[in-house]
Amino acid sequence: MKKLLPILLLAVSVSSIAADNFDATAEKIKSALKAEIRTEAETDRDRNRKALQTLEFFGLRDDMKIIELIPGGGWYTKILAPVVSEKGQYYAAMGTGRIKGLTEKPGFEKVKIVAEDAKLYRKDGERFYSLDADSLEVKDLDMVLTFRNYHNFGEEGRRHMNKLAFEALRPGGVYAVVDHTARHMEESNPFNGRRVDPVLAIKEIQEAGFELVDYSNLHYRADDELRYEVGAKSVTGNTDRWTIKFRKPN
Repeated sequence: MKKLLPILLLAVSVSSIAADNFDATAEKIKSALKAEIRTEAETDRDRNRKALQTLEFFGLRDDMKIIELIPGGGWYTKILAPVVSEKGQYYAAMGTGRIKGLTEKPGFEKVKIVAEDAKLYRKDGERFYSLDADSLEVKDLDMVLTFRNYHNFGEEGRRHMNKLAFEALRPGGVYAVVDHTARHMEESNPFNGRRVDPVLAIKEIQEAGFELVDYSNLHYRADDELRYEVGAKSVTGNTDRWTIKFRKPN
């Protein structure tokens, strides 16, 4: 027991340090969630999206260099950018048109939009998007995040996005991905276009060179039968989503 005690104390110490490291970040996330810049429509989604718990799971820290892919209307941008503004750096790439106005707002002056030549487009007759981009134009990032975007792409586009993420991260960097759940190996149909099989996503992301670190059931919803389009009245705002953390090997 005496031999084990130092090891146990070390484990407790390391655990405490890890908790302390997130404490400061957590306070900044909470502050961003309360910011006046967020609209009522955005705050209404807080309970469902659980930003604090999600970002804790992914390991976000306030001194990280991070990039958000396809930020959409900026729901997460308004949280992520303020958190890292003092000690780190927030970048955004691909599908950034709706957040460009944020760079003129107080507290968002450090936001940098990169890879502006990247193109998201549908080939003739295709249902899903392709991606044309040589790089994300940044290197040695600590984290790449994308929320509910993996489903937008066909296989070629998904694999290309994974490749760009891998190239932009430092060794040990995290690829953080969330999306709506599709049934395993279910064929494409009119109801699952904005859903993705998590097993398929894991396979593709690992084939890009990433290691699977962990998954979270934060956004598991038992009452989503995975039968309906995510915008359907019975599931909208309450879809089952997979939340998976990957790592670029050292």
